[in-house]
This record gives sequence, structure tokens and C-alpha cells, in this order.
Amino acid sequence: METHPSGEYPLVNEDGLSRLELGRAGEDAAVRYLEQSGYHILTRGFRMFRGEIDVIARDGETLVFVEVKTRTSEDFGRPEDAVTRSKQAQIRKIAQGYLILVNPGDIPCRFDVLAVEKSPAGDWVFRHYQNAF
Repeated sequence: METHPSGEYPLVNEDGLSRLELGRAGEDAAVRYLEQSGYHILTRGFRMFRGEIDVIARDGETLVFVEVKTRTSEDFGRPEDAVTRSKQAQIRKIAQGYLILVNPGDIPCRFDVLAVEKSPAGDWVFRHYQNAF
């Protein structure tokens, strides 16, 4: 399997997907999961301040900023563990920018983390952390 020049992680996984392709497939699966859970997706891939919020959705009257992390194994840790304090701070900053830009009024907001794993059988497994930070 081809690895990153540092040798730290593979450039493609066992399915032959690049990290970018796996991330996109996991995000697509996450959006379907959220929609089936009753969320209304407002936007995906909102970019600002050199960063991105994967999914912005409504859960009832609450505006939810969702960070999606996808893995095919836990060889490099659980997906949710990749949402570090610095990543949380970046997401908060981008969310503030979104609120200024969109001006949704006085609306409750929260930050969720959706961990997505693709099982060896090809099924998607989700761990959804509401109010994660």
C-alpha cells in the first residue's frame, strides 16, 4: 500500500479510496444519517477564515454546526479524537463568521461531532455526539 512520504499514513485505504475520497464518502453518509434523523441540512462545506464547517443544519429550532470525521479503522485513533481543542476553536470562529454573515436572529446553536467508520463489510457506523463542545 502506498504511504505518505513521511511514512505515517497510507495515501489510499484498503478500498482504494484516497483520504479525500473517503472523507467525502463519509460526509455524504453522515448527511444521509442526519436527514434520516430529522435534521434539515442548510449547507455543506462552509468555508471561511481558512477553515471549513462540514455541515450546518437545523435540528428543530436549533442551528447545529457538525464536524464529520471518517475512518476505516481505528489504527490511527478513533475519528472523534481528531476533533482537538484547536480544531474546536477553529470551528467556533467559523461558526461566528457564519452567524454574522447569515444573521439568523436569536437562535440556539450547538456543536456536534459525527464520527463515521466504514466497517470491513462496507457498512457505515455512526457515533453522534450532540453538544460535543
